[in-house]
Parts: sequence; C-alpha cells; structure tokens
Amino acid sequence: MRNYKINRKTSETAIDLDLTIDGSGSSSINTGIGFFDHMLILMTKHGLFDLEVTCNGDLEVDQHHSVEDIGIALGQAFNQALGEKEGINRYATVTSPMDEALANVSLDISGRAYLVYHVEGLKDKVGSFDTELVEEFFQAFASNAKVTLHINLTYGKNTHHIIEAIFKGFGRALDQASMKNPRIKGVPSTKGSL
Repeated sequence: MRNYKINRKTSETAIDLDLTIDGSGSSSINTGIGFFDHMLILMTKHGLFDLEVTCNGDLEVDQHHSVEDIGIALGQAFNQALGEKEGINRYATVTSPMDEALANVSLDISGRAYLVYHVEGLKDKVGSFDTELVEEFFQAFASNAKVTLHINLTYGKNTHHIIEAIFKGFGRALDQASMKNPRIKGVPSTKGSL
C-alpha cells in the first residue's frame, strides 16, 4: 500500500496528515479554512486518494502559514508514499471544466521541483480565503513532492469555479501520473532514476 503519515509541527502550524495514493476518494479535512477544506476534498475525491488532514495554524495572523505548510506536508507525503516510483506512468495532462472555467494541469513526477502557474484574473478573496495562496500551495507541493507542475487557466470568470477546476484537475493528474502501469518495467526514465 502506498501510504505515508506525517506530523509537521512548527511555531506557526501543527499538521497531522495521512495520505493513501491508491484510495477511494475518501477524506477527513479540517484546516480551519472552509474554502481550502472544500478544495482539498474535491482534489481527493477526483484523484481517488484517501486523505486525512488536521491543521492547527496561526489563523489569527492570516491563512498563509497553514496553506503553505499543508502544501509542504502533502508534497512530502506524496513523495514518500510513491517509494522508488517503479512502474508509474510519471506524466499526466488533464483539462478540467467547471461551468464557464477551463483549467489545464500537466504533471511530471520527475524528481525536479518546478512550478509554472499562469492563472490571471482571480478576485482577491473567495469568502475569507486569500486567492494568492493557491499559487503558494502548489509551489510548496511541487517543491516537496519533487514534481514539475504546470497549471494554466485557459479561461474563466468566476473565481470559485476557476480554483475548483484547478484543484479537480490537479487531483486527476496526480492520480494518472502516479498510477502503476503493467507495461512499464522499473523506473520510467532513461537515466534509471527519478
């Protein structure tokens, strides 16, 4: 079973996270940030992972530390749960619509951390959620999962819909790239390692 549990404690956040890659889409998420919980639940459901997250963060300061640190913890858990990465697809590209919004997510489980994030036109807030934290979350994830991640908004007007399309597509791309492929022998790289 490709699973990893992580407990990450700093002066700003205390996070308990349990990720199972080959799951069924079940989740138990409590970050103290309602909209972010909603996005993580969608990501998990459409990525068919099992994910439990609790975070006690310094929300009296703002949401930044909690969102970024969850990205760090999730990235570390994903990287560890993949193990040696033998037999995985490695790559995935997913385009996801959400009403008027269309987002494209491309992912390479490369061992090289890189984020390209082209998402323009978001309103500053969805409810109390600071939308610039979407990029911070994905930067933290990519850096700690050691993946190359490209997120491009093709079009969209409603900020909630745009972010939802991104998180759903991200979950689906993680699922497809991490999936075992019986045709792939060993690590999917001509170098022999990722």
